[in-house]
Amino acid sequence: MMKYNFQIMEFGICKLSVIPLRSNPSDKSEMINQLLFGDLLIVQENLKNWVKVRSVYDNYEGWIDLKQFSSIAENEFKRLNSLRQNTTLEFVHLLVNKKNNSLIPIVFGSSLPGLENEEFALNDEFFAYDGDIFSNNQTITNLQLIESASVLINAPYLWGGRTPFGIDCSGFTQIVFKTCGIKLLRDAAQQATQGELVNFLSEAKAGDLVFFDDDEENIIHVGILFSENKIIHSSGKVRIDNIDHNGIYNTKLEKYTHKLRLIKKII
Repeated sequence: MMKYNFQIMEFGICKLSVIPLRSNPSDKSEMINQLLFGDLLIVQENLKNWVKVRSVYDNYEGWIDLKQFSSIAENEFKRLNSLRQNTTLEFVHLLVNKKNNSLIPIVFGSSLPGLENEEFALNDEFFAYDGDIFSNNQTITNLQLIESASVLINAPYLWGGRTPFGIDCSGFTQIVFKTCGIKLLRDAAQQATQGELVNFLSEAKAGDLVFFDDDEENIIHVGILFSENKIIHSSGKVRIDNIDHNGIYNTKLEKYTHKLRLIKKII
């Protein structure tokens, strides 16, 4: 577990379904990521009505609206960060705040730290969740990865998105692996630094990550090998396309849309 220097630091947690993370402190700024319920945050900077935060899960930084920021004390941050992590497997499920009986709809891949007997605590509030979860003490197989990926089929593509209602290519792979207890970095180029290199597509297995580059050899896309000659990825929507040693072939468009660069085995 990563260690932190806690001197003069501020901490927070995402207590909403989804919070947009922006590149600059403005509602008009590009959304570069999304925070999901339960994501722990470390404050990097404060500027008027905006807070620059770093997500503990993947160290991704960006700005969120101060009105959407929920502060937690240092000791609560340490407690939550030390707990067993549980990840929601329901497409959407209602979380109950038992303090005021309010409901929060949370999405696939959200975090519920320390969930026990369908309850967990954040600060002085208790929450109830009776949906399906993945707990980090479970083992995982490639088949479970494929089953998790299949849940998101037809989710629309959204730059910076991480939810069933909008998700980008690396957000898709990150959330799928998160629901199987495996931590990936946020961007495709970052994810390409993880795992073990697979030399040929013929040697790859379902569940392996497949990366694609542009003409300048920059990695710009990632998907999950679905079967020997199929890939599941977010491109327009989460979809299953053909793949060979050249790249992804879209039968509807009747052309290759992505050029194969490398394959990584994660489990």
